[in-house]
Amino acid sequence: MQSRRVATASAEETEAVAARLAERLALGDIVTLSGELGSGKTTFVRGACRALGVARPVTSPTFTIGHRYRGRDLDISHLDLFRFSGFSPAEWGDVEPYFEDAVVFVEWPEAGLEALPCARVAVRLEHAGGDQRQLEIASAESALLEGIE
Repeated sequence: MQSRRVATASAEETEAVAARLAERLALGDIVTLSGELGSGKTTFVRGACRALGVARPVTSPTFTIGHRYRGRDLDISHLDLFRFSGFSPAEWGDVEPYFEDAVVFVEWPEAGLEALPCARVAVRLEHAGGDQRQLEIASAESALLEGIE
């Protein structure tokens, strides 16, 4: 697994990093997002969704488990597993359809690591004071990381 560390100074810069990554994603790709509350996970997803052609508001799905968006050429699923501590078969049945025919972003993936399909990209976001963030973007495919800085 290779990784890149990127510092951002604003939400707009975090969205721009996500947009550069999104340009390399394809149908079926899974991106996990980890980090403390308020570290910018949904901001990152918003930037990726905009780059993929989503025009409607992109919001945190904390209380609904997931949102599905239509982009220019594909669907995007945005999941938030914050409220989970694992998956029962019934709970996985509610989540599994989000992985069909979409690029998938999963916030708080730790809750479902045993059940989730393998991620192509793992993003970790950390507070760095004010609006600044440190992002670590990891993938086994170095081509996905080129130009992310």
